[in-house]
Amino acid sequence: MSTTRTTPPPAATEAAAHDSKGPGDARRRLVAVLLAAPLIAALALWAFAWPAARTAPRDLPVGLVAPAGAPVAERLTTGPAEDSFDVHRYQDADAARAAVEDREVYGALIASPRGTELLTASAASPAVAQLLERTVAAQAPPGTAVRTTDVVPLPDTDPRGAAFAAGALPLALAGVAAAALVTLLGLAGGRAAGALAAAAALVGLTAAAVQHSWLGVLTGNWWAEAGVLGLTVLAVAAAAAGTAAVLGPRGLGLAAFVLVLLGNPFSGVTSAPELLPSAVAWIGQLLPPGASGALLRSVSYFGSAAAAPTLVLSAWALLGLTAVVLGGRRHHRAAAGAR
Repeated sequence: MSTTRTTPPPAATEAAAHDSKGPGDARRRLVAVLLAAPLIAALALWAFAWPAARTAPRDLPVGLVAPAGAPVAERLTTGPAEDSFDVHRYQDADAARAAVEDREVYGALIASPRGTELLTASAASPAVAQLLERTVAAQAPPGTAVRTTDVVPLPDTDPRGAAFAAGALPLALAGVAAAALVTLLGLAGGRAAGALAAAAALVGLTAAAVQHSWLGVLTGNWWAEAGVLGLTVLAVAAAAAGTAAVLGPRGLGLAAFVLVLLGNPFSGVTSAPELLPSAVAWIGQLLPPGASGALLRSVSYFGSAAAAPTLVLSAWALLGLTAVVLGGRRHHRAAAGAR
């Protein structure tokens, strides 16, 4: 009597192996999902909502041109406003205007016998410009008319700065996506670093074409803006891919949490770093989204490059690419040893 053996298909074998883990393992996975979902939601709400709920001026740099004892000067430098503003005194209106144009201060109040004038720069932060207008109007003596001049305005195509702020998150997501593709496709070492650099350059050119040429949100030097946008994507992509090269694919999740979930709301792009809690502002300017927002504003609206955010973005890119290259060499040696 002959016996016929039937080999189960691979899918059936995998299902049997999955079921062999038992109901206890399935329950543990279910509990993990139920605990992780609200935890992630709580972290996201904390990261995005808490800084917004605590928005207030903290040592906000402003200029002042006023004689000693002027009522408007006294009200701005004493009382509740004393801790809110970091007041820089200037000798005349021209010096105060130059300080606003150089981004030394967000605005300047000029009190003279001819009247009171407020200089603002909505391109530096529309939220701060509106805050200064409200504060000066409230602090001015009764019957005092305050004339407001926007020294460095936003373009007419984006008068509230909403489109500029909306561009921060897509750049961070593009960087994480590039890192994920390089990691999941198995690129490593110098080949991975080259792919990240090329992808970042192409994204920078594309973003400049959209934000400058099409939407008119950016108004500075086109190539300088493309360079900043590309450096931003490279900083995020290199950091995420470098983390994955060291920790494995799970490093992508960690990098996305730090660079996107924390980096975007902590960046101050929608308001200003000085309007966020001090610790949040400090962390945000050390992450790529915050440094990118500060550098892109300077390049696009003020015609200059800020050294600190340039250094931050360059450091993230360099450290990330170094980790990618070293991680690729380590995997290559491990594979050679296995062979």
